[in-house]
Amino acid sequence: MVQEDLDPEELARRVALSVAADSDEVGGLVGRTLIGDGVWDYRFASAIKGYEGWQWSVTLYRDEDADTWTVDESSLVPTDAALQPPAWVPWKDRLLPSDLSVTDAMGTEPDDPRLTAGYKPAQASHQNSQVQLNPEDDEEGQQESSSPAVDGADQETDGVVFRLADRPSEEKDVHEQESNDQIPHGAQTSSVDLDEAVDRFALTRRHVMTAEARTATAKRWYEGQHGPKSLSTRTAKGKACETCGFMIPLAGDLGTMFGVCANRWSPDDGRVVSLDHGCGEHSEIEPQEESHLWVQSQPAYDDLHIDVVRQKPREERPEVELMEQMQSEDGSED
Repeated sequence: MVQEDLDPEELARRVALSVAADSDEVGGLVGRTLIGDGVWDYRFASAIKGYEGWQWSVTLYRDEDADTWTVDESSLVPTDAALQPPAWVPWKDRLLPSDLSVTDAMGTEPDDPRLTAGYKPAQASHQNSQVQLNPEDDEEGQQESSSPAVDGADQETDGVVFRLADRPSEEKDVHEQESNDQIPHGAQTSSVDLDEAVDRFALTRRHVMTAEARTATAKRWYEGQHGPKSLSTRTAKGKACETCGFMIPLAGDLGTMFGVCANRWSPDDGRVVSLDHGCGEHSEIEPQEESHLWVQSQPAYDDLHIDVVRQKPREERPEVELMEQMQSEDGSED
């Protein structure tokens, strides 16, 4: 729509009025902005109910050569102070664990940040590499494996890194002994300890949880209904799970904060509970004294009130009525 000899503000207002449902919905001019290449954006205040902070936007094009204005488009746009619905969240991010049933399965993404690759024994990977090597490469590999630079080095596998520390021997040179002395004692792990840790924590699984995932799990458990802030803990009268005989400790770093309840009479039976949690079924609580479920009292008679019970009406049976009448007549004659 090309307009000649017309004020651009008045043209923009007419366009906004033509789009609005009522003329009162278009307010005064808020401002105009040069977008570029002769394109101008005219803004008018919106008076539509429920659209506080919104503005009418009318885009015009200015042709300098023809000295004309052309209407490009019009719309209702929000400002920073506009009332808008919350941002859309994908269903997978909105979903809660409580929304799933036993037949639902979410699955695990290949790049799930909660998981990392499990430990692969170095011996198995070394044997696999020897199968793929040529005889010449095998000799070079044996020379490299027999070099002193391998001793005391880090053994890195997919997802898990361990440092194997060999016992110092007199055959090693002084430079090698100094490099081993620089390794902290806490970072050195013998092969026996390594195998024990792998077996104890089942690190040979395809994936294991990362340290960040275990920390998030501990926080979720501790702040949940099986932590110290639950209602049952406040009513347990100081009897915490840490001193309960039915608490089974966990292994690893989570065992410093949690255990598994094994009391069949506890509402937390079979669940992970924090050590400072309480359920009221502590092993050191003595059972209550036995009492009769029903105490029979002496019967009491009410002599002050009379209960009027309405009887059912008598059934009308002619033969019975006739017999009673005959009996009454015979008695009267005697």
